[in-house]
Amino acid sequence: MKRNKARFKTTRRAGFQPANAARAKLETASSAPVTGCVVAIDGPAGSGKSTVAKAVADRAGFTYIDTGAMYRAAAYRAMKAGLSPSQDDEAIAALAAELDFEFRTVDGEPKLFVDGEDVSVVIRTPQVSQLSSPVSAIPAVREHLVAAQRRMAERIPVVMEGRDIGTVVFPDAAVKVFLTASAEERARRRYQQRLERGEEASYEEILAAQLERDRRDCSRAVAPLRKAEDAIEIDSDGLTADEVVAEVMKLLAARGVVDRE
Repeated sequence: MKRNKARFKTTRRAGFQPANAARAKLETASSAPVTGCVVAIDGPAGSGKSTVAKAVADRAGFTYIDTGAMYRAAAYRAMKAGLSPSQDDEAIAALAAELDFEFRTVDGEPKLFVDGEDVSVVIRTPQVSQLSSPVSAIPAVREHLVAAQRRMAERIPVVMEGRDIGTVVFPDAAVKVFLTASAEERARRRYQQRLERGEEASYEEILAAQLERDRRDCSRAVAPLRKAEDAIEIDSDGLTADEVVAEVMKLLAARGVVDRE
């Protein structure tokens, strides 16, 4: 069983400790220069960012970091603790600051472990999905997690996907991609994913939730979803995942990030 790990713990103590895994400690001051190479892939929920980013990281030999999974994990832990955004923001931020994240590739599949627990599946439930947007809008939560994301790229090349990677986390990223698709197409993908997992699903409900998520993500005061001015936009409607990956690899080759597509 092959296990590649990228680990970082969120604490209030400063310091970076490279080991067999890439580890970063969360702290408030997090604007140090980035020495690694960053490929930023942003876009709305359901646009295919995860699928594309994983494949690009694999082909480029970079480390894949799913920042959305980190916010989902914080939301999941907040939910388990009975905390609610707007009512318990301070407590949620304190909780997020103590989480120990570990990204592992197990048998070719990326997994996220938090405090030793594999949360890869539970953070994808509808309940966590609904909570993750308001949790991610808490300024102190974003401050902690953005610090960790920046430190991850200090020593290793990464493909990082999220909603504010190219605009806030890494405005100087080597390559910025904004991946999008129509709300209807994104809802259809979510619907199919849930059916494949054996879950009950309603396309109409998923579409409504998708539109509401878009509204929240685009209108939040802290790091709203938007395309960076220098990002290359790719509309994935009518394209397969392989076709989108090929487009991104062409871009990386053209920018000199990889030797060939």
